[in-house]
Amino acid sequence: MTVRAVVFDLFDTLVDLSMDGLPPVQVGERRIPSTIGALHALVREHRDLSIEVLADEIWAVDKAERAPRAERGKEFPTLERMELLCARLGVRDERLPAQLTATHMGMLRTQVSPLSHHPEVLRELKGRGLRLAVCSNFSHSQTALRVLEDAGLRWLFDSVIVSDAVVWRKPRPEIFRATLGALDVTPGETLHVGDSLKADVGGAAPLGIETAWITRQIEDPKAASSAYEGPAPDHVVADLAELLDLV
Repeated sequence: MTVRAVVFDLFDTLVDLSMDGLPPVQVGERRIPSTIGALHALVREHRDLSIEVLADEIWAVDKAERAPRAERGKEFPTLERMELLCARLGVRDERLPAQLTATHMGMLRTQVSPLSHHPEVLRELKGRGLRLAVCSNFSHSQTALRVLEDAGLRWLFDSVIVSDAVVWRKPRPEIFRATLGALDVTPGETLHVGDSLKADVGGAAPLGIETAWITRQIEDPKAASSAYEGPAPDHVVADLAELLDLV
């Protein structure tokens, strides 16, 4: 069947994301790039606690909520995470969770690297009459949209589906079905492109969606492929420009 729509993962597919440029923070014996220093400064306006205690409280929230949801394939939205953190800390200022979320996500945005030729590739696909969408695992839809805007890509997409808005994370079928529904296409008319064999290929292929595994940010594609036990990708590409020869 002819491809009518191309669906893209966001991070390390449309744009690259690395946490290495975040400010290094000493937490116990570890020195790690993190947003926790900035979060600590905000929390200290309400509670006098060490950065180690804050790190422990964040870990406790993640252990209680993020891990069980991840096992079920569900997203843990960042705003809810910060609300639960503030509740654990006994901070009643209703503005703080949103401030923590904005600070955390703002710092993550600074770590995104757009690829200059991607707008041209997407415009070419769009010019061929293809419908385009994003289907991404991420805990804050508003930031995903801003990342796309920063990269000059936002308005090239007919739909942007992010896991925090639909509850389910890839490889769960629900998020793929939501994307297909938004585009009004069938699985057999769709190509999904992503860097994760498990989430992207392993989630899309069982639904009958054609898949392309992008390896630009994969350190050892051969090792990654050998360790993966799911359905094989229909295509392997090193750059999105290669899609122009596939559809």
